[in-house]
Amino acid sequence: MWKAWKACRLVFGSEAAREPATDPIRIPLSMGSFYNDRWVAAEVARCAGEWHACQEHPIALTAQYSLRDHESRESAYDAALREVEFEAGRLARNPGDRIAAERRMIASFARFAQNALDLEQEQIALLTDDFLPAGVDFARRARQFDPLISREDTVQACRNAWTACGLQPLLGVPSGITPSILGYSLLYPYSDNYLDAADVSAEAKLTFSARFRERLRGSIAAPANQRERAVWALVDMIERQYPRAQFPNVFDCLLAIHKAQEDSMAQLGDGSAIPEAELLRLSLAKGGTSVMVDACLARGTMTEDESRAAFAWGALLQLGDDLQDVADDLSRGSQTLFTQAIGRGERLDALVLQLLGFCERVSTGMTRLPKGLQSLKSLLKVSWRSLILGAVAEAHTFLSPAFLLSAEQDCPFRFEFLRSRRKRLASRQGLFTTLFDLFVQGQASRASSFHAEPTVPDGRRSVIAVSPMAG
Repeated sequence: MWKAWKACRLVFGSEAAREPATDPIRIPLSMGSFYNDRWVAAEVARCAGEWHACQEHPIALTAQYSLRDHESRESAYDAALREVEFEAGRLARNPGDRIAAERRMIASFARFAQNALDLEQEQIALLTDDFLPAGVDFARRARQFDPLISREDTVQACRNAWTACGLQPLLGVPSGITPSILGYSLLYPYSDNYLDAADVSAEAKLTFSARFRERLRGSIAAPANQRERAVWALVDMIERQYPRAQFPNVFDCLLAIHKAQEDSMAQLGDGSAIPEAELLRLSLAKGGTSVMVDACLARGTMTEDESRAAFAWGALLQLGDDLQDVADDLSRGSQTLFTQAIGRGERLDALVLQLLGFCERVSTGMTRLPKGLQSLKSLLKVSWRSLILGAVAEAHTFLSPAFLLSAEQDCPFRFEFLRSRRKRLASRQGLFTTLFDLFVQGQASRASSFHAEPTVPDGRRSVIAVSPMAG
C-alpha cells in the first residue's frame, strides 16, 4: 500500500476531470506570500524537532504476529493472487467478460484485505470502491494527455493523485480527480524525474528549472521543446481551475516545491559529504512542500493546522521513500540520511525505529483534523507503516538480524515472502497494482473508440524515458 489510501467517490468510465463541487473559496491577494521561504523553514524546523524527539524516545516494536499468523496471511495473499491471475488469463481469452471479471477480482482482493490485513469493511470499501476506480480514472486521463506515457510514469503520477484525493475529505471537500490534481500529478514524470536523472547535465537541469520557475510565476514565454510544451500545458490546467488573482497561495505552494526540488539536486553532487542536518532539511522540505501542494489544490487554501498536517505527511513519506530507495541511492551516489549512515558503517536499525516513531507522531496529528472519516485516518496509518516495513524487507542487508526478527513480528507477512512476491509481480506495489494495471488496460480498450486527441501540444511522441518514482 503506497503513499496514501483515499476516500474518493468516482464512477468507472466518467468522461471528464470535474471541477470541485463546492463554490471556489475566495482569498485576498495579500495572503499570497503566506507559503514563503520563512514559513517553509519554520515547518522544516518543527518536523525536525519531532524527528529528533523520536530519537530521544524510540518506539518499541511489538510481536503482533506469530509464525502461524504469518502463514495464514501469506496463504490468503497467494489465494487472492491465484484468483487474479486466473481471471486475467480468462479475460485474455474472453475480453467481453471484463466487467464481470473485474467484479470477481475486486471481491477476491476484498477477502484478502480482510483476512490478511485485518482491515474493517469500511476501510476495504475505501480501497475497492473509491481508491481503485479513482486510480483507473486518473490513468485514463493521463493517457488522453499523452497516449505514450509509460506504465511507470502513470503509476508514479497516480500515487500523487491518490494523496491529493486522500486529503480532500480531510479538508471537508468532495473528493475526485480535478483538473489541478491531474495537472500537478503529471508534472512529476515530466519535471521531478528529469531533475533527479543522473544522465542529464547540471547545466541542462538548471536551464529547465529556471524556465519552469518562471512559468510557475505566470510567465507565458513560448515553450522551447516538447517537454516544456507538456509542462506548460499542465500548469495551465492548474491556472484554469485556480486563477492566480484569486488563489495566490496555490502558486506560492508550487514555487515552494520547485525550490525544494532545486535544492535537492545537491544530493546528487560531487560526492562531498553533506552535513546530516542539511540532508534532513532537504528531505523534509522536498516531501513536505510536495504534499502541501496536494492539500492546497484540494480546496484552494488551507488553515494553519491543515497546512502543518499536510507538510508533516509529506515529510514522513519522503523519509519513507529515502529508506525504500536506499540501495538505488547508494548505486547512483545520492546522499540521504540512510546512505550516509551506511557509509559510516552503521546499521539502519536506529533510523528505522526513529522513522516508525515519526510515523506515530504524524498519525496522531492527522486525528486532530476535525473532518474526514476515522476509518480513512486509520487506513493512512496502516499504509504508512506498510511502506516503512516493506522498505525494511527490501533493505534487509543493511539491518541487523535481531532487528529484522523483531520488525518481522510487527509485520503481517514475513520479509522473505514480501521480497519473493514482489519479484514475482515485478512491481513494488504487489497485488493491488496488478488489479490496477488490469483495470487500466480495460479502460484503455473501452476508451479507444473515442479517438480522443492527446492534450500534449502537436500530438507528438512523449519524450519521457525515466525510471519509476524514486522520491
